[in-house]
Amino acid sequence: MEKENVILALAALAQSTRLDVFRLLVSAEPEGLPAGEVARRLEVPHNTMSSHLNILSRAGLVRSERFSRSIVYRADLDALRAVLAFLLKDCCGGRSEICAPLLAELSPCSSPRV
Repeated sequence: MEKENVILALAALAQSTRLDVFRLLVSAEPEGLPAGEVARRLEVPHNTMSSHLNILSRAGLVRSERFSRSIVYRADLDALRAVLAFLLKDCCGGRSEICAPLLAELSPCSSPRV
């Protein structure tokens, strides 16, 4: 991922409502949520939510798909992975013991269910 794309993604997330939207959409994977439902759950006016979703879309963090009269938004987990990989690529100068706590914090997301 290019540095400019990471800056765009981080800038999009550097606003409270958009960060809440993105986290909500991540939690709604893989189905996603209709725009109106996102607005309702976060108690944000529909027109304001539309602006936030557009900014996240332009940053490449969310994708949308039209189903009849509603638009369903989903977090782009590949884009999130690319941003995180960019940030952690040279983590701790190769000293894995320093990065271990960070990686352990992220591992519950990918641990196989028993």
